Amino acid sequence: MPRGVGSGFILTADGFIMTNAHVVEGADDVIVTLTDKRELKAKIIGADKRTDVAVIKIEATGLPVVKIGDSNRVRVGEWVMAIGSPFGLDNTVTAGIVSAKARETGDFLPFIQTDVAINPGNSGGPLLNMRGEVIGINSQIYSRSGGFQGISFAIPIDEAMRVSEQLRATGRVVRGRIGVQIGEVTKEVAESIGLPKPAGALVRSVEAGAPAALGGVEAGDIITKFDGKTIERSTDLPRLVGGTKPGTKSTVTVFRRGASRDLAVTVAEIPAETPTRRASAPAEPPKPSGAGQAVGLAVAELTDAQKKDLKLKGGVRVTAATEAAARAGLREGDVIVAVANTEVTTLAEFEAALNKADRSKPINVLFRRGEMAQFALIRAR
Repeated sequence: MPRGVGSGFILTADGFIMTNAHVVEGADDVIVTLTDKRELKAKIIGADKRTDVAVIKIEATGLPVVKIGDSNRVRVGEWVMAIGSPFGLDNTVTAGIVSAKARETGDFLPFIQTDVAINPGNSGGPLLNMRGEVIGINSQIYSRSGGFQGISFAIPIDEAMRVSEQLRATGRVVRGRIGVQIGEVTKEVAESIGLPKPAGALVRSVEAGAPAALGGVEAGDIITKFDGKTIERSTDLPRLVGGTKPGTKSTVTVFRRGASRDLAVTVAEIPAETPTRRASAPAEPPKPSGAGQAVGLAVAELTDAQKKDLKLKGGVRVTAATEAAARAGLREGDVIVAVANTEVTTLAEFEAALNKADRSKPINVLFRRGEMAQFALIRAR
């Protein structure tokens, strides 16, 4: 029978233990070996894949427990140590310093980065400060060889404790959602649309019927604040929304065509799976217009069927993209909905907006590709 080895730490004297979700995932049996060599069978109380946190329970009393620290007080450069079972070597202690805080790795939460030696078997073990307080859960490493290469990541204990409390109470974690797909805001896009700095979350698509759609959020908006909290990076948004109790009425601040506005949304609950639908292929192409030829664009009006399928009130469809438009990343089938911060729903509006745009600067174009909205910067030459 395949066996895996991981680490963990005791939260309560009556046997609640914290570890990584990936340590217990798919396990038929979980056996906990204590420092006094006792081996006890554990029950999985709950696991959360998004944060890689799990809580298990053994039947015991009078167990020694860890002291929980404050991961918000962690400082870059301070000494820390990890305890775990690398390669099955029980009770191994390694030490190092905090290399960075709030390190983005594409996951649901920002990690504490250290140079503490972490290897297979360390997962789920505690990261401690020099006061002996747990400030994180050792979770993963960056490696090209599979072995430790000086970069390891720990889940901040404050987030892990919030997750563990929900797991102990209900066996699962409830998170909020508003129904948007988002992307980063680049420096060039921010400059071209008049956003003071490259911050916020670019709304690439809005799920029909979801809280964001009902609240008036549109594809192409830049969400700059959620309930008054500034969105510096796009990854800040899912964390803030996810930490909001479903049913809460929240305020979303968006930057749209040169101005900010506050929209009211009622946060919903993240379902087990969120199905996504692709827009069907456009119908047979209508006769293209010559608008935009100076920047390599040929466009055409949308048919009523295309508007209905794409859930758009208007826009122009790219029938050919060459030269500057092609260099900007536009291609046949894209639907342009704004030019130089001006909404366009018809060919006439597209021509007027393009003629009015300053050709000496990059022209920002908001377009839809399937259900995703994004910006392109056309540099006319």
